[in-house]
Amino acid sequence: MTLINRREVTVEWGDCDPAGIVFYPRYFAMFDTSTAALFAAALGYKKFEMLSRFGIIGIPMVDTGAKFLHPSRFGDVITIESHIAGFRRTSFNVQHRVLREETLAIEAHETRVWAGRDPETPERIKGVAIPDEVKEAFSR
Repeated sequence: MTLINRREVTVEWGDCDPAGIVFYPRYFAMFDTSTAALFAAALGYKKFEMLSRFGIIGIPMVDTGAKFLHPSRFGDVITIESHIAGFRRTSFNVQHRVLREETLAIEAHETRVWAGRDPETPERIKGVAIPDEVKEAFSR
């Protein structure tokens, strides 16, 4: 069973461009928050606690993309559905779907890395193994 986290977002004035629709980079900020909410739903604690607990510095995005099907506007309530599409040793894929009412508005994906400090060069980051505990939390 795959955990799907759903999050309702009300489109704010500051999310919109002069045409009155959501300026596309704002969606990527919403997806970042949605990924953090997905991990919180699976693990039971917020991103800050997750970083501390597992001794990582973050889960940086290394690839992303989206297909924009229908625009959203100021005042719209959208639902962002997020789930893990796959784990690898040090990276994972997240898929997001944005729904406006029942209409699919966006399909998006992210590839992220479970990142820690490089022990040989501490000012650099390095992908580290994702703990089994984390992977298992998404299959409950």
